[in-house]
Amino acid sequence: MTAINSELIIDGNVLRTNISYIKNKLENKSKFMAVIKSDAYGHNLEEVTEDIDDLADGYGVVRIDEARKIRSLSNKKILLMQGIYSNDEFLEAKDLNLDMVVHNQDQFQIVKKNNTFNNLWLKINTGMNRLGFEIDDFIDIYNKYLSNKRFTLMTHLAASNDKDSISNQNQFKLFKDLSNKMHKDVDKSIANTGCIMNFPDKLYDWVRCGIGMYGGYFKDDQIQTAMTLRSPVVNLRKIKKDERVGYDGRAVAEKDMLIATVYLGYADGLPLNIKDGTNVLIKGQKAKVFGRVSMDLTTIDVTNINDCNIGDWCEFFSKDLSISNIAKSNDLISYYLMTGVKSRVEKIYKRAD
Repeated sequence: MTAINSELIIDGNVLRTNISYIKNKLENKSKFMAVIKSDAYGHNLEEVTEDIDDLADGYGVVRIDEARKIRSLSNKKILLMQGIYSNDEFLEAKDLNLDMVVHNQDQFQIVKKNNTFNNLWLKINTGMNRLGFEIDDFIDIYNKYLSNKRFTLMTHLAASNDKDSISNQNQFKLFKDLSNKMHKDVDKSIANTGCIMNFPDKLYDWVRCGIGMYGGYFKDDQIQTAMTLRSPVVNLRKIKKDERVGYDGRAVAEKDMLIATVYLGYADGLPLNIKDGTNVLIKGQKAKVFGRVSMDLTTIDVTNINDCNIGDWCEFFSKDLSISNIAKSNDLISYYLMTGVKSRVEKIYKRAD
């Protein structure tokens, strides 16, 4: 058995720094919901909850099993962001004191059957066309069942990262017009990370922040990547001009080169279609992917790296090399990279100081 291994290191201090930076952009009335679905975007749900509980007003998840884990660690609000899909789930959510999104008639029928209208978030479709009541259908439900109930009215922006997209203004208007028809005790929530950063006047009562916490929001350099994906160099090879590297001979040397082979491949979660020229870090210096990613290995051009040796760490993303570097240059999204790292990569969580 080999003694070397790839590592995914998660830094709780970076998470806290990101959250504090983002929270400084909120108005005092806006509460902060930390979205920690999908095992906190691959960062370890339990560890993250314990590290940020004093900074969060609540948590957002999709699966009820994740909600159970959080409830054992925190008494803060927990929102099932896609709600429940059976009466048994409803009853368990009630027992756990969970909030739940209601986004269609089937879910509302379960609520109505139990005659329990506490802790509800009613989701409206304002243009995402994915989940949520159509506005006219919701108004009918509101008039019949909710006009004297406390709940949270919510929607989801389709293009919040694009400040100039007309869809944002259309969604804001639909949401505002509808919320103006609600009674005064209805809370409102529309803002994800992009909305917090681009539309600070639209934050309302709750913001739901996911990718920004982890460093995957690429339009603000103050937000740092909380994960380091790294693996050691296991071989160095000199090649001559016109020689090819890797499967299909995709990478062709334009000069004499030094190629490092790194112990990480698509079986570890590195996407197969990573392009030549994608930046990595070795000894704090930028090197570039050279050749097609294989199952267990990736080849790197280290011709210009000073004193590169077998055993040196190669970072694919980190606090010093934003995850957006590999995402943007390869037509990927940071969510995919964060949640795609496989189990054979050793995951190390560094708790906040």
